[in-house]
Amino acid sequence: MAKRKRNLHGSAPDGSRAALLIIDMINDLEFEGGARLLPGAVAVAQRIATLKSRARARGIPAIYANDNFGRWRSDFREAVRHCLRDDVRGRPLVELLRPQEDDYFVIKPKHSAFYATTLATLLRYLGARRLLLTGISGDTCVMFTAMDGYLRDYQLYVPADCVTSISTRHNRAALDYMKRTLDADTRRSEALDLRAATRA
Repeated sequence: MAKRKRNLHGSAPDGSRAALLIIDMINDLEFEGGARLLPGAVAVAQRIATLKSRARARGIPAIYANDNFGRWRSDFREAVRHCLRDDVRGRPLVELLRPQEDDYFVIKPKHSAFYATTLATLLRYLGARRLLLTGISGDTCVMFTAMDGYLRDYQLYVPADCVTSISTRHNRAALDYMKRTLDADTRRSEALDLRAATRA
């Protein structure tokens, strides 16, 4: 994993120039449009799992950013248990991307993983300046997070094969927008140079 820090007072225990954000993939998909989203989301989850394994080998920590499904009573671990235990549409996603003990998570009340969350503080303590953004949906939560990251001067990677939306056309348009306007690197995940992403 990432380089461990000895002093944990007011800091994260890891240090890395890059961080992998997994956005809204701990998800039961029990909402309107969830059935349409499922096939693309499963394919994306498989590729995110591979990217996460590669990132982990390079010491890049994973941060799960998840919606406030519990309406201010959310518990991330309970959301994981719900998706694995109950007969829900999104169970295959969580089976593929089950969080590990040393992964991080933030609960978000709105679309962006930065808005009203601890993400900015966590990234500062990690020392991260580059973000690998993955998850659902590309045309909303991933894009809003990318916008907020760009405004905070992060270098953005949004691998095109690791994000999906209900509409393929809208997903493609969102990726084009992030590449053009936010200077995001949208090449496919297998082409990402993770060694370069972790350089100072």
